[in-house]
Amino acid sequence: MRKSNLDAKAEEPSPARLRCAIYTRKSTEEGLDQEFNSLDAQREAAEAFIQSQRREGWIALPEFYDDGGFTGGNMDRPALTRLLRAIEAGELDCVVVYKVDRLSRSLLDFTRMLSLFEKHKVSFVAVTQQFNTSTSLGRLTLNILLSFAQFERELIGERTRDKMSAARRKGKWVGGYPVLGYDVDPAGGRLMVNQEEAERVRAIFALFEESRSVLLTLAEIERRGWRLKSWTRKTGQFRAGGPFALNSLRRLLTNILYTGAIRHKGQPYLGEHAAILAPGTWDRVQNLITHPAALTHSRSRNKHLALLGGLLYCESCAARMVYSYSRKNDRAYPYYICLNAQRKGWAACPSKSLPARAIEESVLKRVREAQPALFGAAEWEQMDRTRQVQVMGGLVERVGYDGAARQISIRFRAATEEVPV
Repeated sequence: MRKSNLDAKAEEPSPARLRCAIYTRKSTEEGLDQEFNSLDAQREAAEAFIQSQRREGWIALPEFYDDGGFTGGNMDRPALTRLLRAIEAGELDCVVVYKVDRLSRSLLDFTRMLSLFEKHKVSFVAVTQQFNTSTSLGRLTLNILLSFAQFERELIGERTRDKMSAARRKGKWVGGYPVLGYDVDPAGGRLMVNQEEAERVRAIFALFEESRSVLLTLAEIERRGWRLKSWTRKTGQFRAGGPFALNSLRRLLTNILYTGAIRHKGQPYLGEHAAILAPGTWDRVQNLITHPAALTHSRSRNKHLALLGGLLYCESCAARMVYSYSRKNDRAYPYYICLNAQRKGWAACPSKSLPARAIEESVLKRVREAQPALFGAAEWEQMDRTRQVQVMGGLVERVGYDGAARQISIRFRAATEEVPV
């Protein structure tokens, strides 16, 4: 007896379930705060495609893999990372995207991901670009699409760089972190002088001109409690300025923005913003900051981080006292030794050598007594050894020790005469 068509359909096995994960991406954060944004549109199109394949057993997983504000040029994306982990865990069977370049714009990265898909038997589908990766022709088509996607990304990058270069040559500020002394005009993106911060910038330049030392300037900035620029992002998030450091202070002192100019590829161009510094101030500071004394001991070869390295002298011999140490029972005993005594023998020098800890503590105590406003004991203890050496080198020009009189004399960099203590 012949079976009816209805009986035949009833005996057909139901298609295997195909678990589909939808991945969406947008390169910028612009428009993501809208009620219906690009990520929503991509997901809606992917869901509609999966729904059209429901008779084949396709189902959309509820997990959201959305990367808003992330480039497709690399794989450093949180949602993509979660997606790859889910693939390795066997939690899905198919990855659905709106276009191939939403998953990646890098041919190398995409090839790596495709290898992972094949290893775990996960298929890949682009809603607007139909191809079959199980055939050689389909893989060729995919590689061609990815090559064009990568080319488009590189072309966009070149155009953006050309546009920014042209804007800089016209003196326009093209974005980045705001600097102390200026605010960003929300209407046109130009720099506007913040008068309160501008006074602080002028004061910092004046401090450096007076002390001629980045370390002394930094110490005074810390004493006054001044901090770097604080600002509010477009998203409304407030970013507080942190404390000054050697690098940030040096960047401020060498920033040509304060002269009303823009620097591009080493060349200065007249900017659209107003200058903060008086004519000649910036040039004088540049001449000073390139002098070795401005950063004395910040780059010196002091591999043992001796606090008085290069500063301590034997007054009796007019020779430098250098740092050294001896070992006994696996314990180091550091000391400073007169070069004259080291070369000609102990009898040639009344100072001979000094225990490092004793002379360093004695000098530090007298520096605090002579200039108590610079730093307190608690502040000193919070510094690491490198910073302590930098600060000491910025404050003190010379330490003399008279072995016959057992007296220490200190000459500070801000002073012109020797101060016996």
